[in-house]
Amino acid sequence: MRLLAGHTSTNSFSFIPHSITSFGATVLVEGCDNTLSISWVHAWTVTHGIITHLREYFNTSLTVTRISSESDSSEIITTGSVWESTLSQRVGKSVPGLILTL
Repeated sequence: MRLLAGHTSTNSFSFIPHSITSFGATVLVEGCDNTLSISWVHAWTVTHGIITHLREYFNTSLTVTRISSESDSSEIITTGSVWESTLSQRVGKSVPGLILTL
């Protein structure tokens, strides 16, 4: 468990946040390790000031899009990309891409 929390006696791994962005109840935090070899994105859902849900993505390019519907119709409206991770491009790796829909 100490390894998962970043506490090891041989290797020092730390989460270094580079950006924090919020969209309503969703907070996105993007960062990397101290050698820029691992990039990560955390997507938190915050309810009444408490993190109630966490999604964690390592070495993955994440695109966030927003989908909504009109209250008086069943038409779905897509607003396109509202946020894209950038650290995976900076570390010089080819990584898988995912789309997170809000």
